[in-house]
Amino acid sequence: MSRKNPNTLCATQARNTDHIHMANPPLYQGSTIIYKHVADLAKAHHEYESGAESYTYGRKGTPTSLALCEALAELEGGHRAYLCPSGLAALSTALLSQLSAGDHVLMVDTAYGPTRQLCDDLLKRYGVSTTYYDPLIGSGIEALIQANTRVIFLESPGSLTLEIQDVPAITAIARQHNITTIIDNTWATPLYFKAFEHGVDIVVQAVTKYLGGHSDVLMGAVIANERTYKSVRNTAHQTGQFAGGMDIALVLRGLRTLPVRLREHERNALRIAQWFESQDAVERVIHPALPSHPQHALWQRDFLGASGLFTVVFKAHYTPAQINTMVERYQYFGIGYSWGGFESLALPVHPNHLNQVRTATQVGPQSMVRYQIGLEDVFDLQQDLEQALKTL
Repeated sequence: MSRKNPNTLCATQARNTDHIHMANPPLYQGSTIIYKHVADLAKAHHEYESGAESYTYGRKGTPTSLALCEALAELEGGHRAYLCPSGLAALSTALLSQLSAGDHVLMVDTAYGPTRQLCDDLLKRYGVSTTYYDPLIGSGIEALIQANTRVIFLESPGSLTLEIQDVPAITAIARQHNITTIIDNTWATPLYFKAFEHGVDIVVQAVTKYLGGHSDVLMGAVIANERTYKSVRNTAHQTGQFAGGMDIALVLRGLRTLPVRLREHERNALRIAQWFESQDAVERVIHPALPSHPQHALWQRDFLGASGLFTVVFKAHYTPAQINTMVERYQYFGIGYSWGGFESLALPVHPNHLNQVRTATQVGPQSMVRYQIGLEDVFDLQQDLEQALKTL
């Protein structure tokens, strides 16, 4: 049978075949797994240590966690997946699995803030050096490679400012130098960007966001190709990474509706982004699916769709205080971190902080707001934005 369409895969993943009366697999939650015979426990332990998905202890996996791992690996097109208790835990697991003291990592300058903190603090303390690179560098990244470079980390689109990287160009250079590539693919999800098909070795997903989809789960996942999976699994095991059974069951539920939700997020966000482009108070809208985006052609070439997250840059004469007041007037937009849930969110982003942190890129002086467009009626959202915009 040919590979399933992602819509069908999301709807049929983890289908229960052992318990014929239930559509979903049962929830396995616990620590101790009981064996009748010592030899059976020893056999299971040997199988697990040999790389098989054998059940020996709750932290090392259950039928519930295996169901989600198999679904994520198939959706991404990877070899196997490992679950972590948060997106940041998955990012740290992926990096630690490929790096040792004395190594060097090339990190995109527009990475998620905590990823940068991981490099500047923990990895530095353990003897790993980091060079930050411009997300638009493409094949020019070859000039930054050192003799000890072991990892090139990508995030496309970039955090907050949503630059699209030329992933195939970068991964091609990495393969020539035997360097592992890792990408944070949370914005696009496996439905809208096929990272492994573009040459990436390891994919990180903040499952907390679109895959869970209901703002009630913290989880991350590392999906690896066959070459890198063993080191990912060993690192995750040795650092105690795991996800709880109830959270896994919630994500399995969320995956069922992922294609439907993403289509609505995409449709609503594009309509709101286009509306923002027509407003006098707006300098520009940073949304990869808009023709005005500087890397729109790359997005068209490599992506299959867009999610609900984008950024609006307001004109320079509006102060941060004015932007904050506008955001506080929203009725349907919450003010908070994260994204990918059912609800719309707005997060003011002021340039001074970004320019203090980033070293390979800089942003202009204008205040920005990052919008997560949820599943509310798009007309209600637009009206809400209009009434708040009048305060500027």
